Amino acid sequence: MALADVVEALQRPLFTLLGTPVSWTEVLGFGSGALCVWLVTRQHLANWPVGIANNLFFVLLFTQAGLYADAGLQIVFITLAAYGWWSWTHGGGPGSKGPLEVRRTGRTEWILLLAAGAAGTILITLLLDRATDSTVPFWDALTTSLSLMATYGQCRKRLESWWLWIAADVIYIPLYAHKDLYLTSVLYAGFLLLCLSGLRNWSRALTAPPRPRPVEVTA
Repeated sequence: MALADVVEALQRPLFTLLGTPVSWTEVLGFGSGALCVWLVTRQHLANWPVGIANNLFFVLLFTQAGLYADAGLQIVFITLAAYGWWSWTHGGGPGSKGPLEVRRTGRTEWILLLAAGAAGTILITLLLDRATDSTVPFWDALTTSLSLMATYGQCRKRLESWWLWIAADVIYIPLYAHKDLYLTSVLYAGFLLLCLSGLRNWSRALTAPPRPRPVEVTA
């Protein structure tokens, strides 16, 4: 079966929700997305490959819905997922011992993130407004920037990344409903609850006493 045939099959309606057809792509994006976020809340390494699969489904879904910034964002997410996968397993750099631990975002890091987020929102809004037929250029751009900031924090296990995800999800829920992506809107409502759980779990990990390192016994 050719790739075009697979894409076409994924975009076929599976059932109807509130009078709107729901495709295989949206259903698979729903399932893989929920699993991915749950794995992140548990600090499970498998969240990265599951997340990459979720990104691929959402590329198709958002392109079809005219959410071009969100579709392009998924490609960036795949690149960041590869980095996050490496970061979580290598502790953030050569010579690091053990897995990456949960940390707070530093002041300088916050300044750089907020500056990049503001600049990204402005630039993406202008691009979408002038180069596409997007009907929601600002909100598409804002959620894109928030998601990128949150994903960076997730890659580095920064506790505050959950607050960024929460802010993005609060906007995503009505945005997707506005674009008739009702199942995806419900999914992001679930994401919001999972983000609250992730914030709680990572906060506990941050305040937990460090695990003692095993003592090497030499002959």
